[in-house]
Amino acid sequence: MSARHALPPLNCLRAFEAAARLASITRASHELALTQSAVSRQIQRLESDLGKPLFERALTGLVLTEAGERYYRVVQRILRELSEASAEIRRRPNEQSLTIASSPTIASFWLSRQLSGFQARHPDISIRMLIIEDPNRLEPGECDLGIYYHLPDEIDPPGMTAQAIFDHEAVAVLCSPTYLAREGRPDSVEALLARHVLMVVEDHYHDWLTWQRWCETLGEIWREPARTLSANSYQLLMNAALAGQGVTLGWTRLLEHELQRGFLVEALDTRIESRGRLSLLRPGQSQETRAAGLFRQWLMSRGDDTPPGRH
Repeated sequence: MSARHALPPLNCLRAFEAAARLASITRASHELALTQSAVSRQIQRLESDLGKPLFERALTGLVLTEAGERYYRVVQRILRELSEASAEIRRRPNEQSLTIASSPTIASFWLSRQLSGFQARHPDISIRMLIIEDPNRLEPGECDLGIYYHLPDEIDPPGMTAQAIFDHEAVAVLCSPTYLAREGRPDSVEALLARHVLMVVEDHYHDWLTWQRWCETLGEIWREPARTLSANSYQLLMNAALAGQGVTLGWTRLLEHELQRGFLVEALDTRIESRGRLSLLRPGQSQETRAAGLFRQWLMSRGDDTPPGRH
């Protein structure tokens, strides 16, 4: 192949596609698990190889040039088809196996506890759980189904469609009984912010569920809490809350086991409606296997169950 017709490196195309889709070098670097400078270098190499700029830098983020817009549509289609074909070849066609992708928190606190009911009904089906934090990093064909929190107005992950499992879900202020006995129950939002240890997730995937948003939803005045315990893992913070180290915001559906058994209690008598819904993600193009269809029907029937506690 002549130099004029040589294909650009695949990693440059992936960096360009992510930056174009997300309109941000920063967000593309998070998705690809690369540094911002690495993503920028790959895009610059691609632009140099093509001999034309693909982006214009604006105050609102990256904007595709006319050439970049045309190229983006082609690259996105080719990468999607390549990913689907590769996954199809790798996977063994097996109607008796099921791969479910989920985040670490959902898998450990909710999904793993639900599977026994499905396994009792369908003992012939083998289940594999695939743990990936961000659903946007799921490759087509990598899983049969996914279970993640999804905002109703959010764009579905590439190649997937989202369906809410439950019609309603609440967010509550939770802690362990040990913590509450030691620190005392706050009698107001102001007291909570002033005297208690608040769990803070340093993770942009969860930035729609923050203490500030919770406070503003209640119509309360927000101020920085006096004490915090922060981490980039919601699962780690939930374990810290169970160990009596502070107060967290938590979904009542996700944590129904801990609430029903008293491992977690509500520190404040206030719930808000969750913006995000625990949702089932389904590949948009591939044909549904028997195992995936049975699991989907079983799981969605659970949406009629009464949520734990108050509602």
